[in-house]
Amino acid sequence: MNNYLAQLEALLFVAGGKGVSLGEFSLLLGLSSGACLQQLEKLKQSYEEDSKRSFTLLETGERYQLVTKPQFKDLLESFAKAPTTPRLSQAALETLAIVAYKQPIPRLEIDEIRGVQSTGALQTLTMRQLVEEKGRQETPGRPILYGTTAYFLDYFGLQTLTDLPDIAELESETTTEIPDLFFNEATLTNPLPDELTAE
Repeated sequence: MNNYLAQLEALLFVAGGKGVSLGEFSLLLGLSSGACLQQLEKLKQSYEEDSKRSFTLLETGERYQLVTKPQFKDLLESFAKAPTTPRLSQAALETLAIVAYKQPIPRLEIDEIRGVQSTGALQTLTMRQLVEEKGRQETPGRPILYGTTAYFLDYFGLQTLTDLPDIAELESETTTEIPDLFFNEATLTNPLPDELTAE
């Protein structure tokens, strides 16, 4: 017998912040929408009933996501701010620069600009409270729109987003490359904190 709960969990884990729609579950697992809903309810119930599990199931905009339970919020915030927290990778810094200058922006557009998948980087930035959801794009699938947070402004010593370095002259209509603004301390209003410096 197929272990649908494990398969659902695997799909949710890989999808990350993008989430998975009921239709996608149905197609991938070969189950009807009703059957998928039943399995999703079982998975959610198993998370909620097991105090040893840190995850739960969240439905937003007709898409399902694997998220941490609310009671771990303080712990995760402490981890994100801890001096021992690993520095942001180059991928995360690239993603942060794109979000900062092009927000609100969906993940797929970030992927197109970077040329690679950005789910992991967005999860890291969200956990560090540098990036957050800013609503949904009114297109099929209603993808999440990402933007920077108030904490982002505080961290970089900015009053508003207009204080970001002007990149109008660095961009052209024929390129989708993002300048290395977050990699050159001299280009920032304030230097990057050590823990945000790419290794």
